[in-house]
Amino acid sequence: MAMEPQYDHQKYEAKIYEKWENSGAFTPKVDKKKKPFTIIMPPPNANDPLHMGHAMFVALEDAMIRYHRLKGDEVLWLPGTDHAGIETQFVFEKHLINSDYLF
Repeated sequence: MAMEPQYDHQKYEAKIYEKWENSGAFTPKVDKKKKPFTIIMPPPNANDPLHMGHAMFVALEDAMIRYHRLKGDEVLWLPGTDHAGIETQFVFEKHLINSDYLF
């Protein structure tokens, strides 16, 4: 059987996601007798070029979450979003000032 030259996500992804939703994979099962362990993951800073720190904080949080899951703790790892965009705006304006693009 020949492999398709390009992956067509529309053929597969919707079915896979539907299976995940129907399985309850996104619904936490809370045991109030257990102490919860949570991490609210802050958004990555848009402070210009990506560096090891961007990867390191995610790797450390992932290791802590997995450790607590293996211990049987109730675990929630909640990804964050940048609600204000102040840092992103600062970086964008810095690039505009240093470019040939003018309003």
